[in-house]
Amino acid sequence: MNTTESTQATQASGTSEAPGSPQDQATSLSEQLAAARKEAADNHDRYLRTAADLENFRRRTVREKEELRLFAASRLLEDLLPALDNLGLGLAAARQPGADAKSLAGGVELVQQQLKAALANHGLKEINPAGLAFDPHQQEALSHQPSKTVPAEHVLTVVRTGYVLNGRLLRPASVIVSSGPSSDKEPAS
Repeated sequence: MNTTESTQATQASGTSEAPGSPQDQATSLSEQLAAARKEAADNHDRYLRTAADLENFRRRTVREKEELRLFAASRLLEDLLPALDNLGLGLAAARQPGADAKSLAGGVELVQQQLKAALANHGLKEINPAGLAFDPHQQEALSHQPSKTVPAEHVLTVVRTGYVLNGRLLRPASVIVSSGPSSDKEPAS
């Protein structure tokens, strides 16, 4: 048999020539299979650990977010407590016989200043635009009134003070806007 016939016979039988005995090949394949199974088991174990770590991270994040939400205002409230204490002292003084209204008003004003200072320390800023040009982005016009002293489209009266918290509008100032001097003449028909 020549080489061509040998190759054709091998191809027809479905076997290929490989170095080593069939037993060596089987051992090598079983070792490869065992190594692949070990690697698969290691990968599955890593996957389970990573999934558990991710779930623990998610739970911890949810818990920390909830704690932050619950206790976010604690620093602000701690700063407001002295003003609340002083307000209670003022009320107790007002209930005493012979309480002086002028000194009580002064005490309430001091408590108001204390409250404003505590809120300002936490980023709250007042919008009090009396006499300034009307700004529709920070003010809400309730009405227009004529005025000889305040120019047209300027704030004549602040009805309710507005507030900005760290640069974000919390509540617009409610204002009455000047329409300028009133005209006494009736328009011609």
